[in-house]
Parts: sequence; structure tokens; C-alpha cells
Amino acid sequence: MRVRFSKRALRYLSAALAALCVLFVANARAEDYPTRPVRLIVAFTAGGTADRTARLIAAKMESALGESVVVENKPGANGAVAAKYVAQSDPDGYTLFFTTAGAIAISPAFHQGLNYDPIKDFAPVGKAAINAPVLVVNANMKVNSASELAELARKKPGTITVGITGRGAMSDLALQLFEAAAGIQLQSVPYRGAAQAITDVLGGRLDGLVGDIPTVMGQVRAGKLKALATSSKDRSDIFLDVPTFVEQGFAGVIGDNWAGVLAPAATPAPVIAKFNAAMVAALKAPDLRAQLRDSGTTPAPSSPQQFETYMRDEIMRWRTIIREKGLTGE
Repeated sequence: MRVRFSKRALRYLSAALAALCVLFVANARAEDYPTRPVRLIVAFTAGGTADRTARLIAAKMESALGESVVVENKPGANGAVAAKYVAQSDPDGYTLFFTTAGAIAISPAFHQGLNYDPIKDFAPVGKAAINAPVLVVNANMKVNSASELAELARKKPGTITVGITGRGAMSDLALQLFEAAAGIQLQSVPYRGAAQAITDVLGGRLDGLVGDIPTVMGQVRAGKLKALATSSKDRSDIFLDVPTFVEQGFAGVIGDNWAGVLAPAATPAPVIAKFNAAMVAALKAPDLRAQLRDSGTTPAPSSPQQFETYMRDEIMRWRTIIREKGLTGE
């Protein structure tokens, strides 16, 4: 007995078989993956917070993956150079993007003509860490909280100088949100990085600085800088005794500088799952968690799905905040 199928049924059957073939190949690749070193592209120069975090995680993952994870630095344009490079790479799991909030959530809100799309061009692999921005001042300054600094700024508008790590950076946005919430005017001073700004605060040429905890932690613990507030959603587990801006009455001053890993769009889900499993295991390992915390970074592992939801929320949140509050970037 011969069974005849309509043309429409044959089309559906062909499509289903093709999908099964793709799934079979993807699963086969995932079983073997990786068979050569994986390149983890970092959007910043060597030696910075993102670079150190990526290298610590990469080194810990190698035993689980059975291959080396090689960190490569491609700085430029607040992450846009690295983002474009990874977005145009083969979606095979061997070229991944270690990114921070800047390239994915901040730059797209400021610049409409970017040569990459933070959603369409990438597949989320997993969140990795959080580095909370913190407002610090010279230890000799007669203020002990963000509230006291705001009160001083009202008496001396535009005269208190605060360093930021670049226009449009998370430190800049956190400071602008603080000014808006407090109704004050500070004099922000952009730097290419935190090192020179810290030197200027210590030398009395600058009143304060907004920087990530890893960059100021040593001077705060040495008593040379005074931490007034963090712009994180919750208190940092690194600086548990430092209240957030929100806790001090400045609603909406929230800006977590998160880091995570993305793959080029169309990277097979089983490959992403395998890399994510190795990364989560690394981030849950007590020795790596201790290393990251010692450097001022909070481990924050997640699944690809959790990271996708978080990333989409961050993109929408910053787009809304920047538009409604009129925040300025570069």
C-alpha cells in the first residue's frame, strides 16, 4: 500500500527533518566542544577591572572545559570595537564577548547609529560579576555621607569637584542621577581611568571620585579615602558598612556595573549551555569567589535565560532613564 502525501505535508515533513538534522549536528558539536582554545574578547585594556575579572574566570574554567580560555583585549569606543568584532565572528562558540553594561545597556541608549544591535546580534551566555560604583572623597573632607556632601554642595554650588571615568560611563551616570535626585550641582571632571583621579583626590586637587569598588578599595581600607555611598541596588558585600544612595534618601540612584558573557547570534544552544555550565561552576568555586572578592568584585553567576531577562531589563531601564532625565553622554 502506497501512502501519498500532499505537497503541503511534504513541505512540513522536509522542514521537520531539516530541523532535526540541525539539532543533531548542534548536539554533536556540543558533545565535542571545545576542541580548541576559546577566545574571550574583553572590551577594555589589560590590567583593568573587567580584564582582571575575565582572566580569573577564564583560568578557573579551563579544567572543566578541557581547553584553554584565552583572553584578548580589543578596547575602543566604550566597548563598540569588541562588540562589532564578536557580532561578526563565526557562531561556533570559539569567540565570545566578555562585556560590561556600557557596550550593551548604556551606549545603545546614547547612540542610535551603532554598528551592532545588543539584542539581535548576540546570544546571552551568562552573567558573571558586579562591580558597584562608589562615591569616595579625601579622608580629610568634613563629610561622612552622600547626604552631607549634598548639603555642602547646596551651600557651594558648582565648586565641589568629582572625578568620573569618562563621559557616559557608569560613574558619570551615577553622579548625574545623584545630582538630579539631590537637586545639586557638582563639577564633574572626566578622566581616562581611575588611577590618575585617585592620585588627584589623595593630593587634594580633586574633592572626590565615583569609581568601581576594585579601583578604590585599597585606599578606602587604608583610611586615605572615605566611601560615602554606592550606586548599587543593594549594599555591596565588599563594602557592607557603606549605605547605598537609595538608603540615604536619593531615590533612583541605581547603577550596577555588571559584567557577563555573550556569544554571536545563532551560536548553538547546546554549545552555550556547556560554556555556561563551566562558567557557573567556576564562579561557585570557593577559591575563585575569594579571589574575586579580594579584588573587589562580587561573583554573580546566572543561566543564559536569566542573563537575557536581566540584560533586556537593563537596556530598557537605561534607555528610559537617559531619555526622561536628560542625562548626557560623550
